[in-house]
Amino acid sequence: MIVVVDSRELVTNGYQSLFGTEGVSAAGFQVSEFREWVETAPDTDISAVEAFLLGDFPERGAFTRLVRSRSNAPLIALAETKALNSTLDLFAAGIDDVVAKPVHVKEILARVGAIRRRDVGSDKARTVVDEICVFSDGRDPEVAGATMILPRRERRILEYLAANRGRRVSKQQLFSAIYGIFDENVEENVIESHISKLRKKLKMRLGYDPVSSMRYLGYGIGV
Repeated sequence: MIVVVDSRELVTNGYQSLFGTEGVSAAGFQVSEFREWVETAPDTDISAVEAFLLGDFPERGAFTRLVRSRSNAPLIALAETKALNSTLDLFAAGIDDVVAKPVHVKEILARVGAIRRRDVGSDKARTVVDEICVFSDGRDPEVAGATMILPRRERRILEYLAANRGRRVSKQQLFSAIYGIFDENVEENVIESHISKLRKKLKMRLGYDPVSSMRYLGYGIGV
């Protein structure tokens, strides 16, 4: 999920729609409500965010520090006009990238992937659970020593399960990670279909199903 913050509802709604056309869930926040959400949202909601996209508003520097206290997800600032001093100030505040408008959402997603790839080679870049290795930079996972190409939502489910290895996560948590915490247009049960397809593919490659499930307790890897 991509979180978009701007003082203009037209901007947040527009980016939500554009990300949706790329199969990526997005949640839009007005500047006035974003601070409260970051401060009070459960860790499960914060962990569902793949990147934060901040519009051009005065509080960005302070919001950057606030977000960093809860999440290491990429922070990208949108710039209405190019100004060296303001760009340098944003980088000093902890912004990962500054992008001049107009910009296509495909470029934003590519920049998010590039930021996450900076950690390639570090422990943060990948998570290994038995014969499964998932990456935090958008690459497909390696299963039994070979790359397994997965649809984006199945890959995101596997990433989320691996990130929470050793403990169970609920269907609601997975839904938030894949479709966003405010998406009311998708039935929560669609997660069961994605998980079923993912488990079949993993079983075909590994010879066993690495995802365990328990009624009322949820799903887990390495549990």
